[in-house]
Amino acid sequence: MFRATLKSLLARKLRLILSGLAVVLGVMFVSGAFVLTDTLGRSFDAVFADGFSEIDVNVAGKPKVAVNEMEGEQVAAPLPAATVDRVKQVPGVADAVGIVNADGARLIGSNGKVVTSFGPPQLGENWTGESELLRLREGRAPQADDEIVINAGLAQAAKVKVGERVGVLTAFESKRRDFTLVGLFGYSGDRDSIGGVNEVMFTTPVAQKLMLGTPDTFSSITVTAAGGVTPEALRDDVAGALGADFDVKTGEQVAADQAAGLKEGLQFFNRILLGFAAVALLVGTFLILNTFSIIVAQRTRELALMRAIGASRRQVIGSVVLEAIAVGLIASVLGLAAGIGIGALLAWVFGNLAGGLTLAGLGVPAAAVIGAFSVGTVITVVAALLPALRASRIPPIAAMQDVATPDRPLTKVTVAGALVTAVGAVLLFLGLSGNAGGQTLPTILGGVLFAFIGVALLTPLISRPVVSLLGAIFAWSVPGKLGRLNSGRNPRRTAITAAALMVGIALVTGVTVILDSAKGSISALAQDNIKAELVIAGVQGGPRPPSFDPSVLEKAAAIPGVQLVDGEYGDMVKINGESTWAGASSDPAALQQIFAAKATAGDISRLAPGQMLVSSDTATSRNLSVGSTASVQAQRGEPRTYTVTGIYESSQLLNPVTLPADAAREFTVPQPIQGFVQLAPGTSVSSVQPQVESLLADSPEVSVADRDAFIDQQTGQLDGLLTMIQILLALAIVIAVLGIVNTLALSVLERTRELGLLRAIGLRRAQTMRMITVEAVVISVFGALLGVAVGTGLGAAVVEALKDEGITDLILPWSQMGIFLGLAAIVGVVAAVLPAIRAARINVLGAIAHD
Repeated sequence: MFRATLKSLLARKLRLILSGLAVVLGVMFVSGAFVLTDTLGRSFDAVFADGFSEIDVNVAGKPKVAVNEMEGEQVAAPLPAATVDRVKQVPGVADAVGIVNADGARLIGSNGKVVTSFGPPQLGENWTGESELLRLREGRAPQADDEIVINAGLAQAAKVKVGERVGVLTAFESKRRDFTLVGLFGYSGDRDSIGGVNEVMFTTPVAQKLMLGTPDTFSSITVTAAGGVTPEALRDDVAGALGADFDVKTGEQVAADQAAGLKEGLQFFNRILLGFAAVALLVGTFLILNTFSIIVAQRTRELALMRAIGASRRQVIGSVVLEAIAVGLIASVLGLAAGIGIGALLAWVFGNLAGGLTLAGLGVPAAAVIGAFSVGTVITVVAALLPALRASRIPPIAAMQDVATPDRPLTKVTVAGALVTAVGAVLLFLGLSGNAGGQTLPTILGGVLFAFIGVALLTPLISRPVVSLLGAIFAWSVPGKLGRLNSGRNPRRTAITAAALMVGIALVTGVTVILDSAKGSISALAQDNIKAELVIAGVQGGPRPPSFDPSVLEKAAAIPGVQLVDGEYGDMVKINGESTWAGASSDPAALQQIFAAKATAGDISRLAPGQMLVSSDTATSRNLSVGSTASVQAQRGEPRTYTVTGIYESSQLLNPVTLPADAAREFTVPQPIQGFVQLAPGTSVSSVQPQVESLLADSPEVSVADRDAFIDQQTGQLDGLLTMIQILLALAIVIAVLGIVNTLALSVLERTRELGLLRAIGLRRAQTMRMITVEAVVISVFGALLGVAVGTGLGAAVVEALKDEGITDLILPWSQMGIFLGLAAIVGVVAAVLPAIRAARINVLGAIAHD
C-alpha cells in the first residue's frame, strides 16, 4: 500500500504543485515574519550595546508622565547641573559628565527642506569630546554659540559640507536658526551613524537652551567607574546617594531597555505579518481541500479496486493522508527557504529606510523552523482529512462500475454552515459591543474566522442559482452555454473554489468600508465644525509633531481681513494621577467661534491662568464639575493645580482637556502644532493665504492650506494604510487565483473523455477554450460577489460598533466594489489560460478512449 501511494503521488505530482504552492506562500509569511523580527531584534541589541559600551553607569530623571509609543514621546525629567557634582562626590566615581540628548533637532538640507527620518530619532546633543566610539572625521569641535557638528550620515543626507551655514529647527525653537557647520564625526567601524540616528551637536549652553529649554540642566549623566569598581556596585552606590527620584542603571541595562522598547514595536509588526499569514493559510486550506477532493473523485475506481483486493478503510485513509504529509513537508521546506529570503529582504529594506541600520547576521530562529513545519504540514493534513474519510467510504463494487460519483445532498453542510455562521455572528456581536470580557480582539478575530467558514459552508446552497444567473450573460453561444452548465454542475467544488477568492476580497472590501467610513465621518465632522478658512499644520511622520514659532500667530492676527487666530498645543499629561491628552489654546474663544463647541456648564469663552476646561465625557469619568480643582502634571515642571471653569460637549474634534497657553511651556513640544485662521466676512482666502505662508518661511515643516486641503491632508494618511493592507492581502487573492487554475486544470483531466466527445461532434479548439474561460470567469465573479457581500456586511457591523468613537457615516465604496468585480472577471480569464490551452490540445481519439 505504501509503494502504491508513492507511485500514485509521483504520477500526480503536477496536480499537487499548485496546492503545495499555496502552502509555500503561507509558510513563507510565517517564517519570514520570525526571521525579520529576529534579525532586526539582534541588530538593535548590537546598536544599543555599542552605543552604551563606554558607559559604566547612567543617571537620568524619572519621567513625570508615562507615555507609550502609540501616545507620543516620553520625556525624562531634566537634571540640574548641580547633580553632576553630587555624582562626582560618590566614592568609586572616576568621572561624571552631563549629557544633553533630546529628540527634535531637525537639520535643513541644501534643498531648503528638513531632513526627515523614518523611525530613528533626530537628536540634539552637547559636544563632550572624542572617544573610542566617536571620532571627528573632518573639521573641529564647536566652540562658539553659532557652531555645530553633525554625523557623517546626516551630512550625506542633507548634502552639506564643513564651512557652510545651515539651518536647524530645535525642540524649543521651531523657528529656523542658522549655524556654521564646523565638523563631521563618525563612529568606530567606519560607520556614518549608529542605527541611522541623525545627530546635531552644539556647545553645552546652546544645547541646554534649544533642546531642554532650561539653562544649567542635563538629560542624563554618564558615570565612569574608578579602577576596581564594578558597574553594578557603582550603580548601587550612586542610586543610594541620589535617592528615589533618579533612574540609575548600568550601561548594559540602559542598552537592554532601549532595545526592548524597539523589540516591543517589532513584536506588534510581527503579529500583523502573522495575521496576514493566517489569512493566506486559510485561503490555502480551501485550495488544498478542493485539490484533494477532486483527486479523490478522480481516483474513485483506483481506490475501489484497492478496497476490492483487500485494502482496509484505514489503509485508504492512510494513503491519502500520506500524500498530504508529503506535500506538506515539501511545501514547508520550500516555504521556509522562501521565508528566510523574504525576511532577509525586508530586514535590508527596513535597515535602509531607517537610515542605514547595520544589520546583524541573518538568523533563523527556532520559532521560524517549528512554525514552518507545524503550520505547513498540519494545514495540509487537516485540509486533506475530509477527502481521505470520503475516500475510505468508497464501496468496492464501484470498481466494477463506470459511473460518476453522485452528488450528495446539501442538507448537512447547509445546517453546519448555518450553525457556524451563527457562532461567528455571536462572537462578532460580543467583540464589537465591548462585551467580550477584556478579550475584544481575539473575540472579533474568532468571529471573523467562524463567519468566513460558515459562509463557505453555505456557499454550495446558493452557488447553483447564482452561477446559473451569472452564466446567463455568456449563454448566447454554445461554448457559453456549456461553460455555464459546467460551472454549476458541481456546487461543492464551485463553492470551495469561490470561497477562497471570497476571503481575500471580503477582507479588502471590509477594510475599505471601514476606512472610507472613517474618512467620510472625519471629513463631515470637520466640514461642519471647523469654521476656520485657513489651517497651519504639517504632516506628522513620527512621535514628535511638526510645530512652528508662536510669533506667527500674532503676525497672522495683524493681517487685514483676519478675524481670529488660534494656536493649538497638545501633549499627554496626568490629571489627578491618570494619563490623558490635553490641549492648550492661545485663544479660548476659538472653542466656540472656530470649533463650534457647546457649553454644558460654566463659561467656555475665556480661560485665565490656573483655569481649565474639560469635555463632558472627561468631567463624568474624572468626577469633575465647575469649581472642581485638579492636579495636572505635564511632561516637564512640577504638578500644578487648575480649577474647572467650564465644561463643553464632547466631540472628536475637541481635546478632552483644554489648558491656557502658558501651560504649553511644560509640554514635550512647547510650540503650537496647529494654527487656525478665521477670516472676516467678505475676505477671500486667496488674498490672505500667501501672506500667512510668508510668515512660515523659517518653519519649513509646516504650511498653510485652506480647510478642504487640510482635511484631505489629515485623512489622506488612511489611504496609505489602506494601500498597505491591500498589498498584504493581495497574497491571499493570488492563492485564490491559483485555486481557480488548479480546479480548472484538474477538472480538465477529470473530463478528458467528455472533452474528447465534444470535440468529436464538432466543438472547435477556440470554442473549447472559450468554454473553459466562461467557467473560470463565472467562478471568479461568483467569489468576488460573495466577497463584496460578506466584506460589506462585516465593514458595516464594525462601523455601527464604532459610532461612539466618531465613525457615524456608513460609506460604501461602490466604485471599488465595481473594480473588484471587474478584476475578478480578468482574473478568471487569466486563470483559464493554461487549462484552456490544455483542453484545446487534447487528442480527440485518445480522449474518447480515455478510461
